[in-house]
Formats: sequence, structure tokens, C-alpha cells
Amino acid sequence: MSPVHPPLSRSAEDYLKAIYGLTERGDTASTSAIAEVLAVQPASVTGMIKRLADAKLLEHVPYRGVRLTELGVREALKVLRRHRVIETYLCERLGYTWDDVHEEAERLEHAASDRLVEHMADALHFPSHDPHGAPIPTSSGEIEATDFLTLADVAPGVELRVRAVQDEDPGELRSLEATGLTPGTRLLVESSQGDPRGGIVVQLGGPGGTRLTVDRELAGRIFVVSTDGL
Repeated sequence: MSPVHPPLSRSAEDYLKAIYGLTERGDTASTSAIAEVLAVQPASVTGMIKRLADAKLLEHVPYRGVRLTELGVREALKVLRRHRVIETYLCERLGYTWDDVHEEAERLEHAASDRLVEHMADALHFPSHDPHGAPIPTSSGEIEATDFLTLADVAPGVELRVRAVQDEDPGELRSLEATGLTPGTRLLVESSQGDPRGGIVVQLGGPGGTRLTVDRELAGRIFVVSTDGL
């Protein structure tokens, strides 16, 4: 992944990472969505979008929003790789727990050089996923597809495996760990109530396992894959 000259600012890197997250499934990112993710004012987003567009890192889609160019995607994946390798290193080598690495990695991802991150990855034997189950981009800019369903999308009777969870809320991560809803956990969806405010009942470990009711909003942040063929 060749660098952009001049080097990107911390703010520009944050924008690229945010826009990548909003558009990785083929969508575009609106100004309001970007502002919400980054907790900034829409006027600030407009100014940064112009600068990133001038740098050929993103492009406008008429009446829909923006999306990253090929160059923008490469730069976003570099930031993601730094972030996720650092999270993994903090957990595996420095004793951090999965609920307290996100903010630390947010700070370090802008300071760590690509060389340091590659040494970290080498020391970890080049992990493919971070502690929350998210794929780590390779140094050549490739990343595993993440078009997973969420637990909130699945019909009753389906056996699943937790693939990944969103990692921004430490309290939520502690709750998930306490209940056993961590990456790799198998579960059976027992019931999925029609009321969108209702909970989803699952059996941890598959049929006959411990029954647990998962809040539907939380279920929308738990990514799952079918256990068929596993």
C-alpha cells in the first residue's frame, strides 16, 4: 500500500476510517452519518470532505453522499490494520482486556509507524482477526469480506456462530463476555419476537444450552455466521 504525500493528518485518517466503515458494504456515506460517527458538526465534515476529494481520496455520488476512491480505500485499510494489530498486541502481549483496548488503539494508531506495526504483527505470527473478531487487513491491502448478518436478522431455529462484535462500548463488551456472547461462541436462535423492541432468545452452545434473552438493539451489533459446514 503506497503512502500518500504529504502524510495524512490524524483527522484525515479518522475520516477515512469512518467513511470506510459506513461504506464497506457498498453504501455511500452522508454528511450527517459521518458527523454522527465522528461526533463533529456537519460543517466540519463538509470542509474535510472537500480536502479529501481534492486529494483524490474520495468522490461524490450525486444525491447520495460520498465514497472512497481506490486510493482512499487503501489508506483507510492502512489505518484499520494499525488499529487492529495494536488491539491484538495489547491483548495478547500486554495483558489488556478486550473491553479496554479500543480507545488505547485509537490513540496509538496515529503515532505508530507502519514498520512498528509490522514488527507487532510478526511477533503475533500475523493474526487474521482482532480480539473482537474483526478481520485485520493484510499489509498488501486485502481484507476478508464482512457482509455478515447480525443476530437481529436471523429467524428462529437457526444455529449460528458469533463472528464479531462491535468494539466501541467497554460496558457492552464486558456484558457480552459475562454472558458468553464472544467470537466463536455457538448458539441457537430459539425465538425472535416480532416486536422490534423485544428481545431475542438464544441457547448458548447450541440446542439444550443456557437460554439467554438478548436485547434487539444489542443483537444488531453482534455479527454471526451459519454453522453449516463447520
